[in-house]
Amino acid sequence: MPNPYTDLSPNAYWRTAVAETDPMTPGDLYQPKFEITPETAILTVGSCFAQHVGKALRGAEFNVIDTESLPDAVSDSVAQRFGYRMYSARYGNVYTMRQLLQLLREARGKFTPEDAVWEKDGRFFDAMRPAVEPEGLDTADLVNSHRTSHLLLTRRAFFKADVVVLTLGLTEAWMHRASETVYPTAPGVIAGAYDPDIHVFKKFRYDEIIKDFLTFRKMLQQRNPAVKFLLTVSPVPLTATASGQHVEVATAHSKAVLRAVCGALYDDYDDVDYFPSYEAITSAKSGGAYFTENRRSVTKEGVAKAMRMFLSAHGAPVPDDTDDAPAKLSIPNAYAKAEADAQCEDVLLEAFSK
Repeated sequence: MPNPYTDLSPNAYWRTAVAETDPMTPGDLYQPKFEITPETAILTVGSCFAQHVGKALRGAEFNVIDTESLPDAVSDSVAQRFGYRMYSARYGNVYTMRQLLQLLREARGKFTPEDAVWEKDGRFFDAMRPAVEPEGLDTADLVNSHRTSHLLLTRRAFFKADVVVLTLGLTEAWMHRASETVYPTAPGVIAGAYDPDIHVFKKFRYDEIIKDFLTFRKMLQQRNPAVKFLLTVSPVPLTATASGQHVEVATAHSKAVLRAVCGALYDDYDDVDYFPSYEAITSAKSGGAYFTENRRSVTKEGVAKAMRMFLSAHGAPVPDDTDDAPAKLSIPNAYAKAEADAQCEDVLLEAFSK
């Protein structure tokens, strides 16, 4: 009698799907659950790797929402240095699911962050997106005024979306102890000052992330019932961890939890899909070929491979400029170099290594 594995497709077996295939091609890792067309209104959000998703979609002439835009005459390097053309609004990198839920709640007037303005050398920064004004602003009142305008445009972006493309990046975060306000980076890295009586390290668990996503989904669908979600996991390892573990162990834990979250949501909800950019870049058959010498930054070939897989699966032409994706997703002085293609706050943690 045949067993249940007798007549499966070739992609179900390691030998035919991995060992005997071209190591530099992703194969059929991605079979979309729902259609995304050039007319679909797409909102992009997530960790720094998500910036490349948005760039590839715009390059392929998909309808990527941008409610905080600049004139075309402004160069990409200048725009991105100030947080423009990175995502569908100027919210910067959103590393954790709790941070994203907090952003939506704040945009809807249901949450007010604590310790929301940080200071450094007489300049003032929005603690919820400290990198979007790399030189800071003149006063705290000016930061608050800018944020009020930004939140109006962020809410507009959320409610316009047909599909939210979300790249999950981290399970680790820093919070305001009393209010549980989550920050995208630790106080003192870009601005502000760390105080252990005020700030606390948080490692989000699987069940917390699931709950945060479902709350986010419910809130968004109350105003936008037809919205769908495309999840992915950033392949970029942690730069540093405050967990007390070896950074490689902490990275494996973080990615495993995030990938498990995506898998569970994919299985349970018809409006949630998963895009395997993580698998395409970290695949065993590529042997680490898509990471640079620091074994963390993703090469331009890795970015191109993942995005070709996405565009091809949705029947879109692959733009030539995919080949010109950045050599790295992160560089140590990402805020000092105008030519930086992706801004990653966590990269700045390397400056604190001994």
